[in-house]
Amino acid sequence: MGAVAVLTVDQVRSRSGTDLVPELLDELDDHPLLRPFERTAGDELQGVVDRPETLAAVAGALLRSPGWYVGIGIGPVEQPLPASTRAGRGSAYLCARDAVTAAKTSPWHLRVVGEHPDARSLETTLWLWAAVLARRTARGWEVADLVAEGLTYEQVGRRLGISQSAVSQRAQAAGIVEARRAQELATALAARVLGQEAS
Repeated sequence: MGAVAVLTVDQVRSRSGTDLVPELLDELDDHPLLRPFERTAGDELQGVVDRPETLAAVAGALLRSPGWYVGIGIGPVEQPLPASTRAGRGSAYLCARDAVTAAKTSPWHLRVVGEHPDARSLETTLWLWAAVLARRTARGWEVADLVAEGLTYEQVGRRLGISQSAVSQRAQAAGIVEARRAQELATALAARVLGQEAS
């Protein structure tokens, strides 16, 4: 096995707020993970990803909520990988620890750390994606989520009781096209850093 991504995620202001880890664990469990996310300590969780599309999708889910510090470590892990995420060892784990620490003082509370030269480009893409999502309103998310389910703008309009023109305006304001492009680019860069780029 080549490189994997270890994600270490820590809740922002965990000591003064509600424990959000169980809810996030339920949400992230829907993704095809190499090793599922587990609570590691306090309000921190960790998981292992080996698919580029999954890494982009999980990053997108985490970017949707401002309540997390996200560290993505790229690199090899010791084999065989144990059943429990917490028991793993290797460069990707060390990079993830460095990344989540750096995320606490970084834009959008996210860092990507790894030796691959495209790790920085992946991080930059995720920051730009975060900037698009940060300006999205509740109405924008409503439209974006329905479009993500495969509905056309006409179908979204019927569902929400608004005109197709109004749906288009909300979609533009929500940056749906820009966010889709950002996810596509993040997936392509993830394939590179994980050593799975097309030949």
